[in-house]
Amino acid sequence: MMRQIHLTIASLLLASATLVSCDMDAPTQSSLNEQSTFSVYGLAEREVMSVCVSFGETNSYRGRFLPYYGMNTDIEASSGTVPSAKDASNEKQSLYNYDTPANNPQMNTDNNAYAKFYEGIERANLAIQGIRKYGDIEHNADMRQLLGEALTLRAVLYLDLTKAWGDVPARFEPNNANNVYLPRTNRDSIYIQLLSDLKEAEDYCYWPNQNAITKTTERVSKSFVKGLRARIALVAGGYGLRGDGFRRSNNPELAPEKMYAIAKEECEDVINSGRNKLGTFKENFVKLCEDNVTAGGESLWEIPFSDGRGRVLYTFGIKHNAKDQYTQQAQGGVNGPTPTLYYDYNAKDIRRDITCVPYDWSKTLVEGKSHVQLRGLTKWCFGKLRYEWMKRTVTSTNDDGVNWQYMRLADVYLMAAESENQLNGPDKGWQYMKPILDRALPTDTVAKLKAAYCASKEAFQKGIEEQRALEFAGESLRKMDLVRWGIIDEAMNMEKTKLQQLANREGRYAGLPDKVYINNSTDANSIEYYGLNKGEDDPDVIAKLKDAEWSSKNWFVDSATGTNILTDDYINGLFVVTPSTHCLWPIWQTFIDGSNGKLNNDGNLGQLNN
Repeated sequence: MMRQIHLTIASLLLASATLVSCDMDAPTQSSLNEQSTFSVYGLAEREVMSVCVSFGETNSYRGRFLPYYGMNTDIEASSGTVPSAKDASNEKQSLYNYDTPANNPQMNTDNNAYAKFYEGIERANLAIQGIRKYGDIEHNADMRQLLGEALTLRAVLYLDLTKAWGDVPARFEPNNANNVYLPRTNRDSIYIQLLSDLKEAEDYCYWPNQNAITKTTERVSKSFVKGLRARIALVAGGYGLRGDGFRRSNNPELAPEKMYAIAKEECEDVINSGRNKLGTFKENFVKLCEDNVTAGGESLWEIPFSDGRGRVLYTFGIKHNAKDQYTQQAQGGVNGPTPTLYYDYNAKDIRRDITCVPYDWSKTLVEGKSHVQLRGLTKWCFGKLRYEWMKRTVTSTNDDGVNWQYMRLADVYLMAAESENQLNGPDKGWQYMKPILDRALPTDTVAKLKAAYCASKEAFQKGIEEQRALEFAGESLRKMDLVRWGIIDEAMNMEKTKLQQLANREGRYAGLPDKVYINNSTDANSIEYYGLNKGEDDPDVIAKLKDAEWSSKNWFVDSATGTNILTDDYINGLFVVTPSTHCLWPIWQTFIDGSNGKLNNDGNLGQLNN
């Protein structure tokens, strides 16, 4: 298991020798002999793995991109008070309320995610160039695997750059005098390059467990390459914020039907290969928390964090208020489901209670143990990631070392379903949606959904939109989906309406109980609560819960003030400007200032209109 990535002397030199340019803080060429490094598998491997070091650095994926990109959506939000203030001093909230200034203090530094992504790209460019020259890929299959990995890791970085910043400078060869200062590049050309790169990488990479290299989900396999190519195709063929508005690309190479065809082929190749298997919904996340990186299951690729790096549970795990029986880290609960998400699930959907958790773990300890306590209507936790599922003790103040699962097989199934529906209709798409629903819902419920979703192509697309929300909440896929489908404004406005109805218990939320009760368990396997669903206000049941010393909490109305707990400030803070016109972050001011006049944020849009 690769829990710690080690660098060669060459990589350390690359990391320390930096060139500050218009768009990056990236390493220059090492003075060590390039041929010596890239003609030896072990040395070349470490150079490729050094790209992952850039993922884990303090202000990269670890502490800036993963916590903030992807919030807020119609199913995900910061957990707790979400003020609607629009001023730049409200640093964290302005990163996800769709009104982000270029001088945001959390990001306007020369070592944030934007810089670290380009650092990783430079490392990938050096590896790609070196392996092509000296890796003897025609005769060395393991070197071909390394080249495929480098191409794929570079594609990950460029995809995430374009998701967050739109048109960005594109550099597909190492730093040189001619490419230090670059303007924004039309993202269409980036997508076309990435699709080509990944088609090449498919031929180089082993399937999971086909070789010792791909026995772990921390290494790139053919399954992930194909899944990533499908994801990029769907993004490239979808909507995005461009220089002249929110629209699809005009480039005929990226026409939607062509992109759906690519996604369909790639996803079906992964599914039909049988190299990865769907387990239960819960099993996937338990394995993730256990550091089980054995390839061949649902997980296709994970950003590898060592035990002392990565803030995945810190950000997306259930909140622990003390160093308790499950963890020596009092963290978690930064982000969570929107208050309405729990009610979007069918009551029999096993994904609901795994994903949406209304409690956290107490600060007060009794004999070293904390107990569960109700958190609050605006403070739900995601439950897919739990310290209590880990097999090791977290001793870092901020870092838990759990990997970030970048892609899992369920995503491939639902991308296949979406693509088949768009190309060939819902009956073809259903075969790939069904396995995802079968493991989550009773047979009769799945049959009813089939009848509803397969009524038309449009109905099936609505089903895809619904099921991707229920399946991937808390996995930072939703914002990308809403943007590429062109429905982000519709979805976000609908969520505000739903939140207002929930606050007042109107419409579908009418009749929800006033209070929620919990059993105060100290055992993660024995937690029970009552009162979240309609009908869970039976006086006889409540009397028994009180006798059993369950605690309770007013869920909708503050008992002290008589006002709604779900405030207008929270609801309005979900977004403060039109999402479709502000779904990109600006390039941070420090990079604008250092760009030799090449970069700008005119209207927070790119300048190229193709």
